[in-house]
Amino acid sequence: MGKSDEGIGGSISDTTKNRYLSFVIGDENFGMEIDTVKEIINTFDITPVPHTPDYIKGIMNLRGDIIPIIDVRTRFLMEPKEYDELTCIVVLEHKDGNIGLIIDSVNEVKYVPEKNISAPPAAKLNYVNQFIKNLGRTDSYVMLLIETQKLLFDDPQSA
Repeated sequence: MGKSDEGIGGSISDTTKNRYLSFVIGDENFGMEIDTVKEIINTFDITPVPHTPDYIKGIMNLRGDIIPIIDVRTRFLMEPKEYDELTCIVVLEHKDGNIGLIIDSVNEVKYVPEKNISAPPAAKLNYVNQFIKNLGRTDSYVMLLIETQKLLFDDPQSA
C-alpha cells in the first residue's frame, strides 16, 4: 500500500470512503467521489439532441442504455478543446439513470484523509466555484472536489 492509503479501515463499507477519482479539466485537478463512478470509457458515439443547454452534448447508447452526455469543460464555461486520446467519458450512477461526463483526462483514484479535506474559500472567485464542495489535499496536489448534483442539474433540489 502506498503512503496515501494509510488509515484505511478493512471493512467492505470503508472501501470507497474518502476515495476520489482525480481528473483534469484545463490546468485544474478535480475529484469526485469514487462510489458515484460506474465506469470510464473512451467511446464518443454521441447523438446531438436539439434544444438542450450547450453543455449537454447529446445522448449515447451504452450497451442498450441511453445516457445523457455532459461536457464538463463547457459546463464550467471554459474554452472548448478538441477531444484527443486522453479525453474520456466518466459514467456516473444516478438514481434516475446513468449520466456521462466528458473530461480532459483521468489521473487516478486517490485516498484523501478526512483531515486533508477542507471547505473551499468563502469568496466565490469564479463561476466554477459554485460546483466545488470541498478541497482535498494529496501528497502532490490539491483537488477541487465536485458537488456532483450541482454539476448535473441546473436546479440541484430537483435531483
